[in-house]
Amino acid sequence: MRAAVVRAHGGPEATAFEPTYPRPSVRPGHVLLRVRACSLNYHDIFTRRSMPGIKVPLPIIIGSDIAGEIAEIGTGVSGFSVGERVMVDPLPLSGEGAPKGMIGEMYDGGRAEYCVVYAPQLVKLPNDVSFEVAASLPLAYATAHRMMVTIGQVKAGETVLVLGASGGVGTACVLLAKLAGATVIACAGSDEKAARLKGLGADHVINYRTAKLMEATHALVGKPRISGSGGVDVVVNFTGGNSWQEGIRCLKVGGRLLTCGATAGYDEHIDVRYVWTFELKLMGSNGWRRDDITALIELARSHRMQPVVDKVLPLEQIREAERLMEEREVFGKIVVTP
Repeated sequence: MRAAVVRAHGGPEATAFEPTYPRPSVRPGHVLLRVRACSLNYHDIFTRRSMPGIKVPLPIIIGSDIAGEIAEIGTGVSGFSVGERVMVDPLPLSGEGAPKGMIGEMYDGGRAEYCVVYAPQLVKLPNDVSFEVAASLPLAYATAHRMMVTIGQVKAGETVLVLGASGGVGTACVLLAKLAGATVIACAGSDEKAARLKGLGADHVINYRTAKLMEATHALVGKPRISGSGGVDVVVNFTGGNSWQEGIRCLKVGGRLLTCGATAGYDEHIDVRYVWTFELKLMGSNGWRRDDITALIELARSHRMQPVVDKVLPLEQIREAERLMEEREVFGKIVVTP
């Protein structure tokens, strides 16, 4: 089968397209999936490079966001049929025979024509949700859904500042905040991306390369005051780095900082006096739950919200797909089709 394989950790050259990689065999409790679409996440880049404390078995086929059709069913599996359209919940539920870790990180994933999936990880896919849309949902959009809806409980009338708004998680946060009825200030690193965020529904946009985040936000909503005036209700920050302190200083009294990651660095210092003085709430959100995925499928099916799919490339162009992601040239999600 055709597959994109990482045989050793490294840079872009570590990902190799192999046209005759061995096709896997179905196992008890699993199905063989004919992959139709697999979206990329920045986590894939970290997996390829190697992450401290995480030992990835090599060679590995990366790819955690997967949608396709069931090609073969292993013994002990019920409730599914050959040819059925499904997507994959990347994290297995506990149970007998459940694999350890996330698909595409600790065992072979979806950047191939076929992959083996533990049956309880399958989510049935309505006919009116495309494979490309389904493959864009799990990691980025389900993570955003849990953070914005379940944990953050963003609601109508609030003002939400989204940092890193042009990527997969970021575009999801913008769409979910608008769906809730909030006013959105979206941050991006170019005028082009800022314009596209406006097109998604963002009420205000900030190009953080040409404007200072805190000053630009204060100009829009006022400087936070102890009296309660000024500032935003919610800051969404999963980029981290030196944006932690600036983001916190944009929050109004009683405001909420929502975070689900720190792609630019997690060990920056913040002035905690601002946290207690303004009675801020720092709220972490870890991954997603199955309910987040099923809620997103229904939103996509009903056309209330569609994930932003920027590019769809053939698997043979996997290195180009990774380059676009690493160089921040993607707006929303990028999908490969084996």
